Amino acid sequence: MEWAANLFIGFALGYLLLSVLFYLLQDLFFFRPEILPGHFEYQFPFPFEEVHFDMEDGGYINGLYFRVPNAKGVVYYLKGNSRSVKGWGKFAKDFVGKGYDFFMTDYRGFGKSAGRRTEATLYNDAQTVYRWLSDRYPEEDIVVYGRSLGSGIAARIASWNRPRMLILDSPYFSFFYQVRQYGFWLPLKWILRYQIRTDQFLRKVSCPIFILHGTHDRLIPFRQGKLLAKQSEQATLIPITGGGHNNLPDFAAYHDQLYDLLHPSPIDEGRAEN
Repeated sequence: MEWAANLFIGFALGYLLLSVLFYLLQDLFFFRPEILPGHFEYQFPFPFEEVHFDMEDGGYINGLYFRVPNAKGVVYYLKGNSRSVKGWGKFAKDFVGKGYDFFMTDYRGFGKSAGRRTEATLYNDAQTVYRWLSDRYPEEDIVVYGRSLGSGIAARIASWNRPRMLILDSPYFSFFYQVRQYGFWLPLKWILRYQIRTDQFLRKVSCPIFILHGTHDRLIPFRQGKLLAKQSEQATLIPITGGGHNNLPDFAAYHDQLYDLLHPSPIDEGRAEN
């Protein structure tokens, strides 16, 4: 029986080692940043300016601010977990073309942004930016938009404030729920450093919530959007038939729905107020 005991010990040590490695290296799994030098110059086909935020803990946040004449409001866009605003800035066209100013930042460790990244700093940095925007726009003119990873952060910000609306693009029920699909064999309850409870945050959001989710999303399955829609009476699920995780802007239905959300009829606005 000694061989069985040795086998068990080997398995236990291997499992422990994998768990420790996951705990220490999980940021490498969840975040795929593109790092840019401070002197990098962004280039886009429409006017913009860079905005910088120095955080109290020494962190530094870099963002892009696109403005249009006679804007109907501003879209605060919280992006996904890859690349930098260098590439994500292209999505500004989907909103400036609909008459809205557009604001986006990089998370710490992405692009020109720097500093130690934790779940708390993700929320606090986003809230700092929201306060900056609320000094420039009435809250009823601020649309919070969260895409993929950013959906949970956007839900947290909307729960702390009173924006005009919250739009979630391909959101996850919670970070734990999403990671468990792939790491179910790990003791995630004890080693996962990011929880990001989108589900809980939505229960505290007072503004209208719209969930845009592709029915063929393989990374964050459509069922998570359906589950989120059940968390709040304010939530409306908008399926994008045939849409995957990274291609919703390729669908005319996405742009039609987005236009309707950003340009509600007087009747729809009256219903939202009631």
